[in-house]
Amino acid sequence: MSGPPDPERIAIIGAGSVGCMLAAYLAAAGHGIVICGRSPLERVVMTIDGDTVEHKVAWAADPADLPPLRSAVLATKIHHTPDVAGWLAALPGDGIVLAAQNGVDHRARIQPLTDAAVVPVLVYSNARRTGPGEVTVTPTGRGIVVPDNDSGRTAAALFAGSGLEVEVVADFVTALWQKLLVNVMANPLTALTGRTTGELFEQPALAALGLDLALETVAVARAEGAALSIDNAREALAWFPSLRGTRSSMLQDRSAGRTMEHQGLFGPVVALGEHHGVPTPLTRAMLALLDAAVSPG
Repeated sequence: MSGPPDPERIAIIGAGSVGCMLAAYLAAAGHGIVICGRSPLERVVMTIDGDTVEHKVAWAADPADLPPLRSAVLATKIHHTPDVAGWLAALPGDGIVLAAQNGVDHRARIQPLTDAAVVPVLVYSNARRTGPGEVTVTPTGRGIVVPDNDSGRTAAALFAGSGLEVEVVADFVTALWQKLLVNVMANPLTALTGRTTGELFEQPALAALGLDLALETVAVARAEGAALSIDNAREALAWFPSLRGTRSSMLQDRSAGRTMEHQGLFGPVVALGEHHGVPTPLTRAMLALLDAAVSPG
């Protein structure tokens, strides 16, 4: 990889926990940050390991207000992607969108909305929004993962000097599904039980249920060409005790009364399972339970 790029202006589309965290890291790397949206922000504040850093940012209320720029971070939840189509359409064809979202179908859902190259970004750091523009980050031993291609390496270079660990991987299909293993175990079960990630899987019955959920995803992932096995599922499960006290994104959303992204996360597992003839009964059950948890009446 070449040296760090010249500082540039980067739009943040979705100033929630992940958006503010990545904004803070990019600002630490020397880039100018433009927050996009209806609510004005003048700063982002990140607390990590007891240390707090603050960065001034600019704000754009409308896509027409954006200054010339080539790069953006998309950090909305999956189901809010259509809501920010105007911001994505404002990016130039030689630009990049760092799609810091969950799921395995980033390009399919985002590329039709923009001329810029879409770079899937897998986020492993645990971030919790504590106020407008404010986020507390709990390190998990990994930062973000991007694909090893031209646009992925360009995205990784933006974080040079930021303090965020960036992994550039060649087999990104496997990386996508490996991250989903974590999500399919932690997100639905924490959201349904109200338990934090680490304490949840200290209970043998829930650990077994989480593993069975992951094994359905492994089977679908293998049908999609990912090099995953039961060992990957066990490794993901073994990682959770180190996260004691952390709250999954879906638990945070349910606790705050926000719409959860379970359909965007697990719907593709079910749909691709049907396509490949791979049964996914537990994943279907989780979707039904989560739908019932958020439905009125």
